[in-house]
Amino acid sequence: MPRDKTFSHIKIMEAARAEFLEKGFEKASMRSIARRCDMTAAGIYRHCSDKEDLFYQIVTPAKEKLDNWAKEHMERYEEPVKKGKKLSWKDSNFDMMRELVYPNMEDYHLLVAKSKGTMYENYLHDLTEISQEKLLAYLKEIKKAGYKVPKLMPSELHLLMSAYTTALFEPVVHNYSYKDAIRALDTLEKFFLPGWKQLIGL
Repeated sequence: MPRDKTFSHIKIMEAARAEFLEKGFEKASMRSIARRCDMTAAGIYRHCSDKEDLFYQIVTPAKEKLDNWAKEHMERYEEPVKKGKKLSWKDSNFDMMRELVYPNMEDYHLLVAKSKGTMYENYLHDLTEISQEKLLAYLKEIKKAGYKVPKLMPSELHLLMSAYTTALFEPVVHNYSYKDAIRALDTLEKFFLPGWKQLIGL
């Protein structure tokens, strides 16, 4: 479907965003979105195939930015290990929240709190699983490099990763203001960062 920047398309996207933010995906309706932007439902369908496609047009760019950041984050930590350099642990997940997620709170609120009924409804769970898998592989590599990594069962790491991811995204779920989200993040960083360093042996 077209992803244009015409005036009509912009109106539809603004109306759909407001509808999804207010009602969530499941309770939102194309008829209501049409009323919000003063168009017919037929007019909206020239810009999307259905309600789900409309939702994806809004949230997928934010998801892709988050996925790309996470991928680059892991590569930054893997590179020193491959080159035999000394590790300097700074968890850039906190930077990700400060610089990407919290400044675009509505986009990520839609993704994690308003997506029930779409393929993104378990996004935080999926993100936790992917992060856990990558961290387990990373811990094996730094152990080979001589770091004293405590032995963790996958189930133990899953508990930690679930708590960590949930805490980072809790301000998003509840749509905090940027100021309140940053204040919460500062507290989370003080709590979680020393623990991660200890687990990784730094």
